[in-house]
Amino acid sequence: MPRLRRLRLAVATVLGDVAGWSSRRLRRGSGEVISGRITQLVAPDALQRRLDGRPVALISGTNGKSTTTAFLATAMRTRGPVATNDKGANMPTGILAAMGHAPPGSTAVLEVDEGYVPALLSAAAIDVLVLLNLSRDQLDRVAEVRKTADRWRQAIVASPATTVIANADDPAVVFGARAAPHPLWVAAGSSWRVDATSCPNCGARILFDGDNWQCTQCDLARPAPQWSIAEDGHLAIAGDDTVDLRVELAVPGRHNQTNAIMALAAATVLGIPMRAALDAMTSIRAIEGRYDYVWGKGSTARLYLSKNPAGWIEIIELLKRSPRRVLIVINAEIADGKDTSWLWDVPFELLRGRHVIASGRRCQDLAVRLFYAEVDVATEPDLDRALTVARADDCDVVANYTAFRDVRRALGVAR
Repeated sequence: MPRLRRLRLAVATVLGDVAGWSSRRLRRGSGEVISGRITQLVAPDALQRRLDGRPVALISGTNGKSTTTAFLATAMRTRGPVATNDKGANMPTGILAAMGHAPPGSTAVLEVDEGYVPALLSAAAIDVLVLLNLSRDQLDRVAEVRKTADRWRQAIVASPATTVIANADDPAVVFGARAAPHPLWVAAGSSWRVDATSCPNCGARILFDGDNWQCTQCDLARPAPQWSIAEDGHLAIAGDDTVDLRVELAVPGRHNQTNAIMALAAATVLGIPMRAALDAMTSIRAIEGRYDYVWGKGSTARLYLSKNPAGWIEIIELLKRSPRRVLIVINAEIADGKDTSWLWDVPFELLRGRHVIASGRRCQDLAVRLFYAEVDVATEPDLDRALTVARADDCDVVANYTAFRDVRRALGVAR
């Protein structure tokens, strides 16, 4: 029987590889999802078998998954081979494809869609689970935030051996993560609190007071963080005065500093020395095109991905510091969520005084929102023309999920 299972897995892997190659050849996509689907169809236990016998870390949350995964994967490579889904296919089929040819004994560092955390926890023994944040995203196809948090909680209860590293500043994350026997709490911040006004445990109002928060009825409250980062980037670990590390990265923003300390905490749990892990993380300058510089020859553009209100708050903080013109590209495909009403939750008013070009398949929706935010906006539905206009000066380009892919293809920098 074991021999037959090995043969089935080998055949499934070959067939999956062929399907993935065909998808890329036909320019239908990167091939990860169809590869994983075929593999799973032939060998239903393939994911469990690919994950067994190796250290496994999962990273999940609404925002920051790809960046935190890249940080942790880079840190883990200081010890040896790493298998990771760095192309963003973060559902079980994509993860299975990424693990298809992982070297035996290599560490698996995997980005996981929020809705599939329970499935991964039940599929194999998971060493570390990193939970970043939870907020509204893809309104027409993703479960309500508190429902996702409750599913996390139930899955964590059933996985007591998994070390959970969680954001102490997000009430929904705390509700799910406190089911772990010994969660490691990180002060990773939460600038978006609209989805945290009521308690995910009892439904009562949550009261925020500076960095602290607590439910007004039950015992859900901000736990004391064990890891935190000062405004100047210095790392602090409760009970350890010997730590003298400053988080200085090549990618911008406070949110990336907090992503980095989440990854650093995970790397430490997995046995990587803090200094070596942090030094490795500083080498990252872009993550699948995010924060990358393009063009040159007289003008440059920096690329940003932002797909929901919580993510936009972080990006707007970066845009506020820049005098460059802004090109925003918005689509509403299945992967983006077809409901664009989230645009009205983004504080675009903070861009007043900047010239913005609106493009993408839902550029008119964006232009209306910017008009009411009193932002100077020009609409150009054709992405190639919009990029040509933007290229006249230095520019910040911000796009949501499929629009970001379109921008990179139009610029000739997509893999």
